[in-house]
Amino acid sequence: MSISNYHSHTTYCDGKNTAEEMILSAIEAGCAEIGFSGHSPLDFPTEWAMKKEDIPSYISELKALKEKYKDKIKVYIGIEQDYRSTTSTDEYEYVLGSVHHVYADGEYFEVDKSAEYTKEVIEKHFDGDPYKYCEAYYSSVKEIYNKTKCQIIGHFDLVTKFNEVLPLIDTSHPRYVKAVNDALEVLLKCPAAFEINTGAISRGYRTTPYPEDWILDKIGKNGNKFVFSSDTHSVTSVTFMLDEQKELLDKKGYSYYTSMKEIKKL
Repeated sequence: MSISNYHSHTTYCDGKNTAEEMILSAIEAGCAEIGFSGHSPLDFPTEWAMKKEDIPSYISELKALKEKYKDKIKVYIGIEQDYRSTTSTDEYEYVLGSVHHVYADGEYFEVDKSAEYTKEVIEKHFDGDPYKYCEAYYSSVKEIYNKTKCQIIGHFDLVTKFNEVLPLIDTSHPRYVKAVNDALEVLLKCPAAFEINTGAISRGYRTTPYPEDWILDKIGKNGNKFVFSSDTHSVTSVTFMLDEQKELLDKKGYSYYTSMKEIKKL
């Protein structure tokens, strides 16, 4: 079975390559399908989100590429809809829902910017309490399906991105476990699939995918399905370690989707 990837970024947001370059890389890697999920526009400044005025070009270019390469690969036009985004998702073939910020003291703070930035945010805006920070994050994650009506839940535990680089969060701590379980109690009842995401591995921050293994087990044992995702930002990582994740899920006996035709029904 060929591995397909539905979490892909281009130069329309924070990706390093054009959509066509990403498609060609996916074809070379033997992908049957590739889905594009540009970061949705936000109403406050970011360095990585798409601009509202670029959305028509993003969609029209992908439609043209979808037609151009239809005999070689299936191309799907999606959006990574941020929890904080207010833009419509009606024009897309699928939605990947994600949380990238916590809110405190009247400001939005990125949870995946850098290890030192995370440490500073926790110290200055969460009373030095990493679990208060995690609770704020998972309180948004809990609502991601209700907010976005996504088919795919993106990098569930993104808040731990830098934990191997700078350990600030004990993911076995009772407050952290409760925050995770509170979010899962809601999301395990929704029809969306959870992605198993290798993006932080390819960028050198983690040695394991999202979600962490014990969270993955809770999802899998509940019977919820997964989607393979490399969260790629360049042609070098379109299928990064996805075969290994398939082997992992097969070994554990957990279910997953292998085509967008199945995912779009969610």
